[in-house]
Amino acid sequence: MCRFTLYLGPPIAISSLITEPTHSLIHQSFESREREEPLNGDGFGLAWYVPSMSERPAVFRSISPAWSNRNLLELCRVTRTHCLLAHVRAATRGIPVTETNCHPFTHERFAMMHNGDVGGFHHMRRRIIGELSENAFHVMQGTTDSEHLFGVFLDEHEAVAGGSSTSESLAGALERTLKRIAEHGRAIGSDEPSFLNVAVSDGRHAAASRCTTDKDGRADSLYVHTGRRYVCEGGVCRMIEPTDGGGPTVIVSSEPLSDDPGWTEVPVNHLVVVNEDRTVSMRPCAL
Repeated sequence: MCRFTLYLGPPIAISSLITEPTHSLIHQSFESREREEPLNGDGFGLAWYVPSMSERPAVFRSISPAWSNRNLLELCRVTRTHCLLAHVRAATRGIPVTETNCHPFTHERFAMMHNGDVGGFHHMRRRIIGELSENAFHVMQGTTDSEHLFGVFLDEHEAVAGGSSTSESLAGALERTLKRIAEHGRAIGSDEPSFLNVAVSDGRHAAASRCTTDKDGRADSLYVHTGRRYVCEGGVCRMIEPTDGGGPTVIVSSEPLSDDPGWTEVPVNHLVVVNEDRTVSMRPCAL
């Protein structure tokens, strides 16, 4: 399992999300509060958008633990962005710890990251690959179940939206992706549940899921925080004027980054949809 944070809002120093909060993503890399195993030290990755230069996100990934990578600390200190996907990895057993297996995965304007695992993946991998388009197949560089999810998502998004993207096309493609994976699990008769917390963005919109096929409804944690602006001042991080319906700033995170009020737990088997105006909605996603 892993931990991740998605940010959409006014340009912000990456350090305000990754290093400064009391329970920042770097803190979650060695002391996660909502996993049985608190360590997420099998690498990390960032994807951030600078639309004045390119619609494609910049990417920095490494197999070193996030807490000890000085390049990460320096980059976060001086880099600002309005859209960030950040991930710390706890590798699934049997899947190598390599840079190509670190999240987020990107292609053109899309970035995706995953917390969880696909139950029975090794038995369904050939089925997944056999259904991928040539384009999606060649995008994949690693061996993770997560990157195969990304390949399926690219095909599903092409099917529902073609060359354009909206919050609804992202959410629709993500939902179709998760349902296809669940169907593969049923087809092979897998008794291993899938845990599918996924976040995807095109730099303007985003969608995220807190989904599982576990019969008891167990799912990895996921939270949403919205408001006017997220700030870190004097070592204290908080959302200014938190709101229920979204706003100029939206954070979706595996665990709350700070102790300020307003963090809302996403219900199990639901999607989070973030529109371009950063209004937020949630809806059920039955697998």
